[in-house]
Amino acid sequence: MAGAVSPSDNEHQVFDRMSMLKAFDETKAGVKGLTDSGLLQIPKIFVRPPDELAEELTYKKTQLQVPVIDLSEIDDSDMRKKIVEEARIASETWGFFQVVNHGIPQTVLDGMIDGVRDFNEQNIEEKKKYYSRDNTKRVRFNSSYDLFTSRTASWRDSLTISFSGLDPIDEDELPPSCRESTLEYSKHVSILGNTLLELLSEALGLKPDRLNNILECSKGHHISSHYYPPCPEPQLTLGSTQHSDPGFLTILLQNEVNGLQVFYQDQWVDIEPSRGGLVINIADLLQLVSNGKFVSNKHRVMANIIGPRISVACFFSGPVREVKVYGPMKELISKENPAKYRDVILSDFMLKFLNAGFDENLGLDYYKL
Repeated sequence: MAGAVSPSDNEHQVFDRMSMLKAFDETKAGVKGLTDSGLLQIPKIFVRPPDELAEELTYKKTQLQVPVIDLSEIDDSDMRKKIVEEARIASETWGFFQVVNHGIPQTVLDGMIDGVRDFNEQNIEEKKKYYSRDNTKRVRFNSSYDLFTSRTASWRDSLTISFSGLDPIDEDELPPSCRESTLEYSKHVSILGNTLLELLSEALGLKPDRLNNILECSKGHHISSHYYPPCPEPQLTLGSTQHSDPGFLTILLQNEVNGLQVFYQDQWVDIEPSRGGLVINIADLLQLVSNGKFVSNKHRVMANIIGPRISVACFFSGPVREVKVYGPMKELISKENPAKYRDVILSDFMLKFLNAGFDENLGLDYYKL
């Protein structure tokens, strides 16, 4: 039939795409390497499928905004109750909220953003020393962790540093350009993570230490610093495809360039950057252990003609290097409200996420009873 695509043509298209992906990956220069070359059109591996681009036209701009929670009076017993209630409502509905007056100095936040910029904008040969797709490495730089499994490559480069594990990370493993700023930010964000998990434990009607000490949700964390270069054709691609996070809780720092969106009430809602503010989102495992009381919502990052957009995500995923089983907490299960999810082995759960593309991940659907 005229115009028909033969199996060999399909195989060639797949092969051609794989060749392009490998060629891009082997440069070890990331997306910034493409923009530095002065390209005016994005490579085909970054172009979203036609069905996605068509669906995009059905979404309307909305004025909705995620809740903002002020933590300045968290030590006051009456104000703490108010903060806990605000966190409960946001976690049950949006799965997202912003926090202000959280205790991390602005100098530490600015230093972290500057460190990420310095790493990405330094000599390419220095960055290449850290380029890897080996997820067991505690420090690794690459472009799209799911480059070879997703439908579309994402317009971003990432530096991931793991602070999980029984042994502390060797500071000399961190790139000199962002070593000091990352270590300082890690100390502060770890404290904030513990505080937030205490609030969320109270929001579930449990003792403050239930998520932290007993479930060990905050035991270890890793930081992924994302650099989104300006894109010549932002309408055709994404900085990060839609996904939910696999751990318990994520704390996100972002610079002044917007792009983050959360899917709420069947629309994509912009989460505008707020100087000094941090974006908090419930992740899949917290939805699981709360038996669906808290929601882990889909989110994405739009590409932008201006940039760079810089963001720093701190993921609290529990003791990922230990054998640990998680399921809905017994206190939240009853005859009237039975368990909605089956138990999971933490390491298997995280591995399943890493082996699938962002756009292929089913989140918790796979674990529903």
